[in-house]
Amino acid sequence: MKKPQPEQQGMDFLQSLPRRWVTVYIPLAIFVFVLLFPFYWMVITAFKSDAELALHTSNPFWVVAPTLHHFKRLLFDTPFNGWMINTVIVSVAATFISLTASVFGAYAIERLRFQGSKQVGLGIFFAYLVPPSILFIPLASIVFQLGLFDTRWALILTYPTFLIPFCTWLLMGYFRSIPYELEECALIDGATRWQILVKIIMPLAVPGLISAGIFAFTLSWNEFIYALTFISSTEVKTVPVGMVTELIEGDVYHWGELMAGALLGSLPVAIVYSFFVEYYVSGMTGAVKE
Repeated sequence: MKKPQPEQQGMDFLQSLPRRWVTVYIPLAIFVFVLLFPFYWMVITAFKSDAELALHTSNPFWVVAPTLHHFKRLLFDTPFNGWMINTVIVSVAATFISLTASVFGAYAIERLRFQGSKQVGLGIFFAYLVPPSILFIPLASIVFQLGLFDTRWALILTYPTFLIPFCTWLLMGYFRSIPYELEECALIDGATRWQILVKIIMPLAVPGLISAGIFAFTLSWNEFIYALTFISSTEVKTVPVGMVTELIEGDVYHWGELMAGALLGSLPVAIVYSFFVEYYVSGMTGAVKE
């Protein structure tokens, strides 16, 4: 009798139903529950009435009488709409600036092959590891001296300090996977470095660019320390800072409005991920092959 191959034995281990439950279904169910339960709790809290939130007499895991009262108060009685506009403007502008600088930096380090390029790339990676809680101290002095304090420009120009190192590091790995033969053929045909970057490298690196853009947009959208330090006026605040500073009054937490704002504030990021999820996965796991 022919013995099964080791690979076949490994697959046979998952064939029986009890083993699949133990090795696949139960761990996956636990992972999904732990991952999605906070979002579920946020949603049901946003639709609960003040009485349900205060009395706790009904089932805490369900909504007895759904209401839109918290959304109405959030949208019409607070500056939430202005916070959302500020967050969109700051996130889009910071992402665009960071991607532009990162493309040039990653292309120069990985494709020009100058002396010391590896050390420069390693330095960029180390710069990404520096926590923002340390950088905001000297940046606060610079922002104040330039007269940018309490303006959107304070965030637009400081967010790239932690976005550019990350995006450059991510794009370096993607540019490295693009065959050098394509660039060499273009140089033989008389193409300039700018033409190669725009017409060859960037079209092939679209998944990597989208991945870096999604990460930069998400980090800008959820950033808290810089927005809390450099912004003081209510009308200029972003969503994360505005909700924490304006919807919490001492020891009074307006949980309905807080959860409604968290739900509405997370929708743009979820929409961006849903539209570009295929490019995002491709940029993180795959690349151009020779």
